[in-house]
Amino acid sequence: MHFEILSKIENIEVISKGRGIRDLKRLNKMDINKTKFVVCINNEGYRASLELHKLYQVIPDKVVEDDGDIRIVDESGEDYIYPAFYFKKVSLTKDVKLLLLKAS
Repeated sequence: MHFEILSKIENIEVISKGRGIRDLKRLNKMDINKTKFVVCINNEGYRASLELHKLYQVIPDKVVEDDGDIRIVDESGEDYIYPAFYFKKVSLTKDVKLLLLKAS
């Protein structure tokens, strides 16, 4: 899968509601450099839980990964295990990661 950067992201305003504000403390303690994201490339059997081409935060879980699966935060806002081949890893800058985490 190929992604093309079209332009620099500028003038972004994050509007938070609900639990997002409470999670700011968690974001400040998080090592953002270790935070990983993946893009969904297959949602067969999980159409209500996964959106194609959407970015999802990965929750590290060695046991799950050893079985060929991945733990992500899905549409429910909770973390669940899915087949790893449903996703592709993406590289993001620290600023973009922070924006994604604050918006979720």
